[in-house]
Amino acid sequence: MEVHVEAPGGLRRQMRVRVPAERVTKAVDERLKRVASRAKVPGFRPGKAPFSVIVQQYGESARLEAVSDLVQQTYPEALGKAGENPAGMPKIDITVEKPGEALEYVANFEVYPEIKLADLSTLKIEKPAVEVTEGDVDKLVENLRKARRTFADSSDASKDGDTVKVDFVGKLDGVPFAGSEGKDVSFEIGQGQFLPDLEKGISGHKAGDTFTVDVSFPEDYRAENLKGKTAQFDVVLKEVKAPVLPEIDAEFLKAHSIAEADGVAGLRAKGRAALEKERDKAINNRLKGQALEQLLEANPIEIPAALTEQEIPRLREEAGARMNMAKIAPEKLKDLMPDAVFAPQAQRRVALGLLIGEVIKSKEIKLDAAKVEQALTDMAADYEQPEQVKQFYRGRQDLMQGLSAMVLEDQVVAALIDGVAASTVTMSLDDLLKPQAQAQA
Repeated sequence: MEVHVEAPGGLRRQMRVRVPAERVTKAVDERLKRVASRAKVPGFRPGKAPFSVIVQQYGESARLEAVSDLVQQTYPEALGKAGENPAGMPKIDITVEKPGEALEYVANFEVYPEIKLADLSTLKIEKPAVEVTEGDVDKLVENLRKARRTFADSSDASKDGDTVKVDFVGKLDGVPFAGSEGKDVSFEIGQGQFLPDLEKGISGHKAGDTFTVDVSFPEDYRAENLKGKTAQFDVVLKEVKAPVLPEIDAEFLKAHSIAEADGVAGLRAKGRAALEKERDKAINNRLKGQALEQLLEANPIEIPAALTEQEIPRLREEAGARMNMAKIAPEKLKDLMPDAVFAPQAQRRVALGLLIGEVIKSKEIKLDAAKVEQALTDMAADYEQPEQVKQFYRGRQDLMQGLSAMVLEDQVVAALIDGVAASTVTMSLDDLLKPQAQAQA
């Protein structure tokens, strides 16, 4: 078999393969013999038709099938002979295919980029120093109480946190417009469920009040007739209910798995432990984000388009799951969320994957089974029956693979920042837990 590889540019490769005529003929003959052993030809018993008849009736289809099989067999052989490592599936075009002649085809594919990692000791890591304060615990306990709040009728002016029931109708130049009317509409003030101006205008009024609120619509508002306009909303505030927080009694403690004897101190101790665990996780995520971002910036690489194309459907599927669109057919989901939406993220994920693989190879990192087991234990601890959760994970290869990949990535990050002089940045727990984009804004 003859193999010749050309490099048209970048990561693209064009591999020309020539399979000897003898091998092609042999493959065709073997397929015809298999056909002959079971062929049902009129006038002959099954498998007893003369070979010449078999060739006449099945020769063409047998040849096409044999050629297809030969391409599949010889492609990996040719790659091995050429020493190429393709990234993704090839595009194969058969250029010569005639009876009695050699089979020739061209395989077009991309290869993985050659990666030479930059000096990793130049990474600049900022490690957050965060203390969980009594104020943080106070806030957590307050949020736990808010989660179990009830509402009672209030005669006071409405404010953030209250729920209100309103009737309203919107008008432009004194004329109601489509979709502007609501009856017995309930919402919580301060949650951004209404137009900001309307919500702000309702706040401060009491149950039974009737009033008018000016509402300005943004220039990019979805309704064409309202873009940039100011409408007047006539509002009737029918009901105001203020939140009532529960006492931290035996029932409340039991709902949070705290013994009555442990009281508020037990609740606060459990809350502090949860916040410290969340803090440690957030610090690790910050360190990981910094290390991986700088790994990307320091090592620009060419990305195989084939790998990006493979990654895009996975990202689209993940996005669909997050948006409760998992039941939508893939073709429809692609129309709603085209490839271009995910291309930058896919390229980043592919580049990171390639660079992480190179770090693993260069630093000879091996998956630490003990760390996987610890990660499983830590994850299961958040559930009421941790042992059952661990058994469930161990019974699912895909879940254990995902957990192992996460641990291996953590090991890579640890290797990246090992020996790097990290500077310490003191911050509050609230600042630490803000999303990165918001924290940097």
